[in-house]
Amino acid sequence: MTGGIDLLPTVFGVLVLAAIATAALLAFQVPGRWTPALAILRGAVQLAVISLILTGIVAQPAWIGVALLVMFGIATGVAVRRTGGGAHMVLVMATSIGAGAVVSVGMVFATGALQPTPRYLLAIGAILIGNSMSIATLAGRRFTASVVDRWEEVEGWLALGATPRRSTFDLARRAVREALIPSIDQTKTTGLVVLPGAFVGAIFGGLSPFDAGRFQIVVLAAIMAAGSVTAVLIAIWLGPVRTKPVIAA
Repeated sequence: MTGGIDLLPTVFGVLVLAAIATAALLAFQVPGRWTPALAILRGAVQLAVISLILTGIVAQPAWIGVALLVMFGIATGVAVRRTGGGAHMVLVMATSIGAGAVVSVGMVFATGALQPTPRYLLAIGAILIGNSMSIATLAGRRFTASVVDRWEEVEGWLALGATPRRSTFDLARRAVREALIPSIDQTKTTGLVVLPGAFVGAIFGGLSPFDAGRFQIVVLAAIMAAGSVTAVLIAIWLGPVRTKPVIAA
């Protein structure tokens, strides 16, 4: 069995890479030094499970919507925990991540950039939910940290009669910009520094390099659109600040 033969080197390679990450953090005495290894282990288990599940989902397109809803719920939960939690933050993250992903997926299919097939819906939907989650987390954490660091400036605005939203408007705009930097850099360096996973996976899946590149640029553009909508909505939701916020751990 080829799959069985290939599995052992894969496991060994992953374990070595996890050990390297842990050793580097141990050597520098970084807090949470075991986190990368645990994340790799968790990711491996989750990928094994999701691979089995997706085999059935792809064969039954009606389940794709359920799968995307589950992904969306998990993404919202992760973003909420990373930005401090609370019922209000659930609404903030759910609406921001959901709006970014839905708008981008809708435009991809409405413009004909990709055909509205179940496989494309699952692929691009999952990619956009994941990236929107990361951008929402970055925007929320960066905005909160900026407000805390420059609280005297915010209080000065409020003392002069500015609205809570105006008092943090400049900080909110910077938070949006900084949350998008990883996606912007990835898009700018695609093909020069980075060969994105969607591009490589499409080639391995049998597409020509041209078709794989077409799929990838659609994905990158959709990520930028979804991320921009998500980050701006996060800034709008969190912008009106009346009391000094608490930074999430």
